Formats: sequence, structure tokens, C-alpha cells
Amino acid sequence: MFSSALAAVHPGPVTAVTLDGIALPDPPGGVHLLAIGKGAHAMAGAAVEALARRGACPAGGVIVAATPGAPPHPALEAVVGDHPVPGPGSRAAADAVVRAAARVRPDDLAVVLLSGGASSLVGAPVPDVGPDELAALTGVLLGAGGDIALVNGVRRRVARWGAGRLAVALAPARVACLVLSDVPGYDAALVGSGPCAPDATPAADVIAQLEAIGAWARVPDGVRRRLERAARGEPDVPPADDDAFRRVRIELLADNDTAVRAAADAARAAGFHTVAHDERLAGEARALGAAIGATLRAAAESLPLGGRVVHVWGGEPAVTLGDAGPDARGGRMQELALAAAESIRGARVVLLAAGTDGRDGPTDAAGAIVDGDTWDRMLAAGRDPAADLAAHRSHAALDAAGALLRTGPTGTNVADLVIACVAAPEPTVSRSDAP
Repeated sequence: MFSSALAAVHPGPVTAVTLDGIALPDPPGGVHLLAIGKGAHAMAGAAVEALARRGACPAGGVIVAATPGAPPHPALEAVVGDHPVPGPGSRAAADAVVRAAARVRPDDLAVVLLSGGASSLVGAPVPDVGPDELAALTGVLLGAGGDIALVNGVRRRVARWGAGRLAVALAPARVACLVLSDVPGYDAALVGSGPCAPDATPAADVIAQLEAIGAWARVPDGVRRRLERAARGEPDVPPADDDAFRRVRIELLADNDTAVRAAADAARAAGFHTVAHDERLAGEARALGAAIGATLRAAAESLPLGGRVVHVWGGEPAVTLGDAGPDARGGRMQELALAAAESIRGARVVLLAAGTDGRDGPTDAAGAIVDGDTWDRMLAAGRDPAADLAAHRSHAALDAAGALLRTGPTGTNVADLVIACVAAPEPTVSRSDAP
């Protein structure tokens, strides 16, 4: 089911299908490709092949990814940025985008291929914010439990290519922006910090969001000063009515909902009654895991003999680290799975919780697979899973039970999935029934 979900959101095929199916402008000039994100190599390769089917080839462009790779056409430059926190590689990648954008002429078409991770991979700051401040901002937001919408909603204000600044740099050329969204609920202004979409959120609202999660006091000085000036009326992002945005077409390739539907379809095809939940995973991962586990346990206990049901959720919760110690290590999905393991202890439930990119937090795992025995296996291995959960040590606890899911990089990124199979309790045999 998880594999089916990943296949449905693989960057290459969804890019090819979309480019083959839409009417692109036929520019008098050339076509330039700018692919940014974890799926950049696959998307660029598919785009080059799609252009060839139209009798065209790229006149130039750039591929910015998290891993090295050979460009699929000699006109394209390939660079590697830093992820999940922007660093020197990200600034070099942002400069590569400057060079690529400068080569786009007014009568050209720019095809921007955007996927998850783009914010960090080209994470260079605007001039009055230091590079260390942008990196620190990311750490502050993640540590405070900010979800991806909040994190990107703040970062785009101070990112060199955020809040529509790439569209403005490419103007007056036409732009087709194809988006593989890692933002649950999909908002083109948030994916990759919205390089081709305007940011209409008032700066005062951004400040209020930071205050609400207790992060405003820890925001780096340069970022805070810029937001305060913007709240007083000083422009800090391109206006939403800028002519550049009238020349941009944005197409959604796939998102978290696509993955949820594909996982649910695979479960149904395997003969399971299936529930694809509409509510998205959001909020604290620990609380979500406990609640989901309790729901699944109750569902198992209410099933008729022989009954089996698959439940699927999608989204992206958060982990608030607070004053966690130096041994805190894990990720959203590992923490959710560990909390769920306690709730389903002894029940006939198997739960997979994983990031679709194959990396959950700063670890080597995509997530975890837990069942009714996992909690006891951790205890038997000498762990105190309750203490580990409280201290955000989900990786070590789950590893001790052999519950970690290690997929390696999947080549895509559409946030997180939770897939659970629930079975009715096994019948008990009374003495009168015994042979």
C-alpha cells in the first residue's frame, strides 16, 4: 500500500503525464527548465523527454536537488543544495538560479518544476537578513513545533526566491510552474516557499503566528526587524497585482491527497474494507499517535469475527522539542508510531507511519511499523518506551524493537502517510469448547 502510494506520486511519471496533457505556450524563443526540489532530477528528465515529443529541447536551465546527478541535457546545469537546513550549498544553488533566470529572454518560456525541499535547497536570504539567520530561523520554527505551512509561510518572506520573487525575475517571459506538493492541503504560495506565487499574508499576521507558538522572541534579529518594518507598511514582498503573476500558469502534479487515495485503492484491491480519512494529520505527533492508536484499538474490538479494515491518513504533524536533551532523536512519524504503539498494545493492529521522502527527521529511517507487540519488545530490549516518548527518543526506542522502516530516499516528497490494518480479536476458547 505504501509502495503504491509512492508510485502514484513519483515525480517523473506525474510530470510526463501533465506535460503531455496540457497546452503549453509556443514561445517565439526557447524553453528553459528550472527544476528545484527533492524530485528535481526525475522531473527534469521527464520534462526533457516531453519536450522532445513536441519537437523541442531546453535552451537552458538549472536542476537544484538534494543529491548529485547528471543533467539529462547539456543545456542544463545541475547543482546540489543543503537540506533540511539551508547552508553554503543552498546559497550556491540560489546563485545558480540567478544565472539561469538571467538567461531567460522576454519571448522565452520558463518551465519551473517544483517539489518538496525547495525552500532549503535554494535557501539564500534577502539582502538584509544574514545566511546564518535564515538557517537559525528554520531551526527555531521546527523546534517550536511549526508545521510546514507555518514554516514556509515565514521563510518565504525572507528567502531570496520566496514569495513570488522567481516569477518577477523571469518576467516578462511566460512561466509554467508544475508543482509536486509537500504541503498538505496544497497552496502554491507555500510549496517551496512559493517562488512563482504571490504572498498575500499581512506581515502582522505572520508575527501573530510566531507569537502563538512561542517563537517570536527567538526569531533572529534580522528577520524580526524585516517583519516589523513590513507590519508598519514597508513593502517586503512583490505585490500580488504585479504583472509578472499574470504571466504565470501553475499546475498541481500530485500531493498528499494523491498518495492517500492510491494507498486506499491498493488496500481495496487487496480485498480490505478501507477508510481513507478526510481529516489531515496536524498538530503534535505524540498526541496524534495516541489518539489514532486508541481509535484503532476500539475499531479492532468492535469488528465481527474475521473482520479486517484498513485505515489511511495523510498530512504532516509536528514535534515540539522544547528543552529536549542532546539524545533526543527521531521524527514526526517515529514519534507518532511510538505513541500509537502504547495505545495498541496487545491489540491486533499493525500501523505504518512514514514520510514519503524516505527520511523522517534527521535520521536514517522513513518512519516505523508497529503492532500490538512492539511496546513489549521495547521493554524486553531494555528500553523504557514511556520515558523515551517523553524525551523524544523515538528512534532509539523503535530501533531496539526492530520497528524502524528504512526505505532510503524515495525520490518524491508529499508529506506523511499513516496506514493501519485492524483485525478482530482472535476468538477465545472456553473450557467447555476445548476438545
